[in-house]
Amino acid sequence: MTDLKLPEPIAAYFNADRLDGEAVARCFTKQAIVKDEGHTHSGPAAIKAWKVEASAKYSYTSEPYAVEQKDGRYIVTSRLTGNFPGSPVDLRFVFRLERGKIAFLEITP
Repeated sequence: MTDLKLPEPIAAYFNADRLDGEAVARCFTKQAIVKDEGHTHSGPAAIKAWKVEASAKYSYTSEPYAVEQKDGRYIVTSRLTGNFPGSPVDLRFVFRLERGKIAFLEITP
């Protein structure tokens, strides 16, 4: 990762994304919601399943390169490069944090 100063829960998410679905799920609160590719995933089990499925489908790396804070949310722009259609692509990850964990994540183009 670059020398980008990400809040610790967000940095932990991008580090866990290189590992597995279980590591990613641990970054979230028990009531967390992830919105990605038109689907909503609620709670740790659904978030783990989402990440496991995405990782099984495609191999990719995610390199965050910009972050801004707006309206209580952190917006991280990251370049994803891998074996998926349209690679590489820049995506926006919109995070809301609660008590040191991720409560909400929406990933958009």
